[in-house]
Amino acid sequence: MNVTQEKINGIQVLYVKEERIDAHNSADLKDHLLTMIEQGESDIVVQMETVRFVDSSGLGALLSGFKHAEAKSGKLALANVQQQVLSMFELTRLNRIFEFHADVQDCFFQDD
Repeated sequence: MNVTQEKINGIQVLYVKEERIDAHNSADLKDHLLTMIEQGESDIVVQMETVRFVDSSGLGALLSGFKHAEAKSGKLALANVQQQVLSMFELTRLNRIFEFHADVQDCFFQDD
């Protein structure tokens, strides 16, 4: 999977540089997220600007990352989610779980 990452204001940003997150690459995304979390990066924003399609395995990979980050008292949020991808989150009601942001600069984790 083609991804890059950088730390901005203490938050690890994972840039997904793929048009699809599906059965062919979702395991790579999941592994990448879990590795980041195990290395102590529990506040993560997944920047999804180029992603045009996500299937159930892609949603599962993101959900796994979300749960692992939460278990480490962190957060996993999504940024720049395209409307057709957001529709999949709405269809599966995962939009009630994930935090969505218009872009990476809008991602500020604050105590609720």
